[in-house]
Amino acid sequence: MIDSPFYLMAPPALLVPLLLLAAAATVIASQSIISGAFSVTQQAVQLGYLPRLAVRHTSAIERGQVYAPTINAMLFVAVVAIVLGFRSSAALAAAFGLAVTATMVLTTLMIGYVVFRIWRWNPLWAVPLYAVLLALDIGLFAASSTKFMDGGWLPTGVAIVLMIVFATWHRGRRLVGSKIAADAMPIELFLTSTAKVHRVPATAIYLTTVRDGVPPALLHNLKANQVRHARILFVTVETALTPYVAAAERLSEAVLGDGVSRIVIRYGFFENPDIPAALREVEGTERATYFLSRQTLVPTRKPGMARWREHLFSAMVRNAEQPMTFFCLPINRVVELGSQVEI
Repeated sequence: MIDSPFYLMAPPALLVPLLLLAAAATVIASQSIISGAFSVTQQAVQLGYLPRLAVRHTSAIERGQVYAPTINAMLFVAVVAIVLGFRSSAALAAAFGLAVTATMVLTTLMIGYVVFRIWRWNPLWAVPLYAVLLALDIGLFAASSTKFMDGGWLPTGVAIVLMIVFATWHRGRRLVGSKIAADAMPIELFLTSTAKVHRVPATAIYLTTVRDGVPPALLHNLKANQVRHARILFVTVETALTPYVAAAERLSEAVLGDGVSRIVIRYGFFENPDIPAALREVEGTERATYFLSRQTLVPTRKPGMARWREHLFSAMVRNAEQPMTFFCLPINRVVELGSQVEI
């Protein structure tokens, strides 16, 4: 009987209802995992650990209900591959057990950081309680780790791949931002050198990731057309370490002089950025033209990242969602200007 405990838990007459109940529980559990994957992906994109992905809101009332088509397709392919590879739930049990116990250990470690570094509970009673919880989780993880070669390698491999992707994108964005900031023209020099340039009576909005200097797209536009807009807005989108940002703290503007201003728009990591909606309170932006910089990355042997990580980062940049879609920009009022960036 030990060979088939599940099917012998109920009398033969109740076997079919038991199977239906188990199938329903599986569907419910899978839905929570899928929804969690969508939410975590959106937060990773907002925090700068994943490239821009298409995220759709499925509710006009409840915030945070999102659907990511790309992640959904990847989950489908992964589930089919795992089922065909392991072929039975018994073979998959080792992978599932190691994944669950490792998650328990990591969650307990994060709880310890919150308890001792943020909440600052009294160590006299917090340390013994935390030690008991951590000892239990480590014991379960140690028992599951003995099944590493039987399937535990799967969640470990997935975790390593995700860590490489997250770290590569985060590091690559920092390198590109540093390169752009180093090559950017100081705003004082720009204002002085364009004082006598012909002005177009309109508003231009330049999206930039750096808060100092002049965006490359503006310099390319000025060099090609020998004119500048009468009003120029440098817009930078920042993601806060909170789920949501209050409306009063959404936008801040600094006047730089001669019709040029710098605007910072802040969003929480659980929000989708909508730049035109955030700029409605800024006068003259209703019919403004948006200028974007499209960087073509050139991997080099310069210090920064390994060559294979540079190629991985370049591939993620090429496959990221277009900024005009991600930031909800009006398609008929967007101009893209390209440049090459060595990393």
